Amino acid sequence: MNYTSLESVVLGFAVLAAFYHVVATLLIYENLRRRGLPVSFLWLRLFAPKYAGQYKRLTKQETGRTGPLFYHWVVSINTALVAVVAGMLMLKG
Repeated sequence: MNYTSLESVVLGFAVLAAFYHVVATLLIYENLRRRGLPVSFLWLRLFAPKYAGQYKRLTKQETGRTGPLFYHWVVSINTALVAVVAGMLMLKG
């Protein structure tokens, strides 16, 4: 396959967004762990949405606002999804 530079940029953007999502997930995990909540690193992939929800509720209770890591978590995975879909559409066209 011969990729154009735009396709490569979109693919790179998807990879970076996915990597950033992993970082945001790990930061949420660490935040909950430091608070003494039971979190499992082994089950992190499966329970990441649950942990993100816990983080959102806790920060909203404490400060009245949702913590910033929650938004990083949501935006990064949605950005990766949009980039992958855009890349797939480019490859078809």
